[in-house]
Amino acid sequence: MDYGKYKYQMSKKHTARKTMDVKEVKIRPQITDHDLQLKVRNIRRFLDDGDKAKVTMFFRGREIVRPEIGMKLFDRILELLTDKFNVEQSPRLEGKSITMVVAPSSK
Repeated sequence: MDYGKYKYQMSKKHTARKTMDVKEVKIRPQITDHDLQLKVRNIRRFLDDGDKAKVTMFFRGREIVRPEIGMKLFDRILELLTDKFNVEQSPRLEGKSITMVVAPSSK
């Protein structure tokens, strides 16, 4: 077998694999409805492309006093994502932010 042909075939195998990336979407607790729809559309696009989506909510100043507002917003995001998906990491408070990781469902 020709070494050049072998090397070419091996390079084709490596480029055929698609790595799963983690795309991040940042939101705030006082987000408007239209902006939330836009963020959910971006999350859905990431999931359709086969990537994971990490949703991060940052609190500034006194917003951290009411983390339940953020949790309600994450529940609303999960309602708006009507496609089939897996929640890899449920929303949890870490310091001044709440993070959640959503992955596409394995078919």
